[in-house]
Amino acid sequence: MEVTNSSQVRLSKDAYAKLRSDVVDKIDAQSALKMHPSELEDAVARTIYAAVTRDRLFLNGYEQRLLTQEIVNDMIRLGPIQSLIDDATVTDILINGPDQVLVERKGRLEATSVRFRDSEHLLNLAQRITSAVGRRIDESSPMVDARLADGSRVNIIAPPLSLNGICVSIRKFSRNVMSLDGLKESGAMSQGIAEFLKIAANARLNILVSGGTGSGKTTMLNALSQHIDARERIITIEDAAELRLDQPFVVRLETRPPSLEGKGEVSQRDLLKNALRMRPDRILVGEVRGSEAFDMLQAMNTGHDGSLSTVHANSPADAMLRLENMLNMGVHQMSSTLIRRQLASALDLLVQLERDHYGVRRITAVSEILATPDGKDVVAEPLYVFEHSADGQGGRHRRTNHYPASFEEKLKVSGLYAKAVEVLRYD
Repeated sequence: MEVTNSSQVRLSKDAYAKLRSDVVDKIDAQSALKMHPSELEDAVARTIYAAVTRDRLFLNGYEQRLLTQEIVNDMIRLGPIQSLIDDATVTDILINGPDQVLVERKGRLEATSVRFRDSEHLLNLAQRITSAVGRRIDESSPMVDARLADGSRVNIIAPPLSLNGICVSIRKFSRNVMSLDGLKESGAMSQGIAEFLKIAANARLNILVSGGTGSGKTTMLNALSQHIDARERIITIEDAAELRLDQPFVVRLETRPPSLEGKGEVSQRDLLKNALRMRPDRILVGEVRGSEAFDMLQAMNTGHDGSLSTVHANSPADAMLRLENMLNMGVHQMSSTLIRRQLASALDLLVQLERDHYGVRRITAVSEILATPDGKDVVAEPLYVFEHSADGQGGRHRRTNHYPASFEEKLKVSGLYAKAVEVLRYD
């Protein structure tokens, strides 16, 4: 019986197992971790060559090199998916059991030829990823969030919850931080929107970025953060550190999950409360999901202007509703009217994103957050909207007739009022 490995080297199952056993006998896992990668590759290559010569295996030099790389990847890297991790065009890697590995490129999913040898091979990879962050994956703990050494986010779900076997979802950490101008060039926004958002971030408006899964919320947050003054002290709060800020005075805080005994958890709300004692000029929360929304809005209302965050929602109205529900989680004594007033008072701007059926990411609305005249509700009044074309394959950004009033004073204090009026007038 022959097996095809990720390196596409064909060997009998027994010969392949024996060859790997020879390598492990020669170089144990602990020794491998202490060796330089090139040194390890040389040692594995010598062991494979000796086995090929001894057992008269029909492997040419090219196949031996492929097999060397595969075994080294299994020992110290990420096994069969290492080539996908190294591929700059891949943004997401999705493993659905040992026999199916998908990737996302340019917003679209595609199948790959990458395979794991069997379920145990995939389990070993999952265990190495989780053990690196002090977690475990097994029947008693079948769901784990982790992070790779390069900052990529990982979610792992295993049987009995997953009927497909172990499933691993990796959102790769982008090495290139996109700017607002870069996003404009990609078609995500118009020139006018890009100029207005630069002003909004610099003028210390409180901005919420909203969008669905994979719509580019973190990318937008990174782009906005580039227009924060370098003299400001910035504190970032995230579940998995993804924000990349170039300013010199940045403190990065990251939540901590509970230990195997269920102790030691540090939530975003805990970090947010502590951040307020650290004399921040700006607070950036990677994504609000729960009761920390109350503390974030309190901070925005008490002198910490210029705060930025994201929320998972498919429209501005959905974003407001989600935040209202989160505020209810944070404090139960407030009426709905008071909660909505809090929202309108704290937030200045909402940037709504989408990823369409063709994988294109774009801004669909930039809205001012306002209380209704009777003060009982909160609305997102659009300054810019995206109008889809009839065939759904494109469209254009359009400036509405609305002019903002609620953050006019912030624009004047920043000295950017005249520039903002000019941008809003001519786009």
